[in-house]
Amino acid sequence: MRFSTDLSVDHFDHCPLCQSAMLIIGEPYTNYQAVNRQPTKISKSLILVLDNLRSTLNVGSILRTADGAGVEHIYCGGTTPTPEHPKIRKTSLGAESLTNWSYCPNTVQLISDMKAAGRDILALESTQYSISLFNLPFDIKQQVRPLTLVVGNEISGIDPGILEIADHTLHIPMSGKKTSLNVAVSVGIALYALQYFSKDFTE
Repeated sequence: MRFSTDLSVDHFDHCPLCQSAMLIIGEPYTNYQAVNRQPTKISKSLILVLDNLRSTLNVGSILRTADGAGVEHIYCGGTTPTPEHPKIRKTSLGAESLTNWSYCPNTVQLISDMKAAGRDILALESTQYSISLFNLPFDIKQQVRPLTLVVGNEISGIDPGILEIADHTLHIPMSGKKTSLNVAVSVGIALYALQYFSKDFTE
């Protein structure tokens, strides 16, 4: 077995597969090169609402993706773990300190208030009446009102009270036998799809 590791960080003193002593070969390396680019951001103000998620790992992953996509603010609603939870750091990799967030106990009321304040509500949920994320019923480039994207619980989905007042319910098309994706994966697809539709990429 051959693998890369930073012994000072991972504290490996034996092979994780066969438990035998490890032989260090070569110098530490990294193939990752940070690229100095101007930040890209969704052209319209975008708020992300996490409605009653349960997994700290999913929330941490979403925080990292949201930071990369330029999300303005994240609301952790109901049972959703907040960035204060120590396990979130495992997948957020520092993004928990870079992303603006708030906790809200009642996401239905939150979304109702946002809609009354003039935000367009996008619910990411597969329903009988949902529309493909890649066939948006509106032109984001012509969109005037700011956007709120809502994602729901890993098992039960978005609260029906939110679906009733959402302006658009969008789904990610599925080609296999499974009918849904992991919520953190879904958020990544949705955020970057919205970013793509909202501006012309030159990078």
